[in-house]
Amino acid sequence: MRRNRQRRGFSLIELLIVITIITILATMAVPKLMKFRMSGNETAAISAIGTLHTAEASYNSTYGRFAQNLTELGPPASGNDSAASSGLISADLAKGEKQGYKFTLTGNGAGYTISAVPITYNSTGSRTFYSDQGMDIHENHGQEPATASSPLIGAVAKTGDSK
Repeated sequence: MRRNRQRRGFSLIELLIVITIITILATMAVPKLMKFRMSGNETAAISAIGTLHTAEASYNSTYGRFAQNLTELGPPASGNDSAASSGLISADLAKGEKQGYKFTLTGNGAGYTISAVPITYNSTGSRTFYSDQGMDIHENHGQEPATASSPLIGAVAKTGDSK
């Protein structure tokens, strides 16, 4: 007479099939996840540029000039706010790097410029951004830093003649 054996665990073939299916699904999902992450970083960079515009306006109204760099907009190491460190932006943004982007602010008496470039192109972002006291944000799809002559965000490139 045959005894019924209880089955314990999975066979090697069953485990290999499950691992193969998981690998295929992960291979399809990872690129999409990276694109979503880059898109989120780019959106955060645009938002940070808006924050810098607000901080520059506040700094200008308080100190009578635009901030020369991010440090002047950042929090003081100790003590009260001053022209050298006004506490208008967060410490991480004042250091120049936030959510996969490197920010540069250069100011003078008449205005300022803001540049945001991905720390690792095509990993943390695929666009570069530029803005100034006019508050328009320009973008460049590529590694080259955006400039004042780059297209505005969301601008549609015109091709051909329109009649």
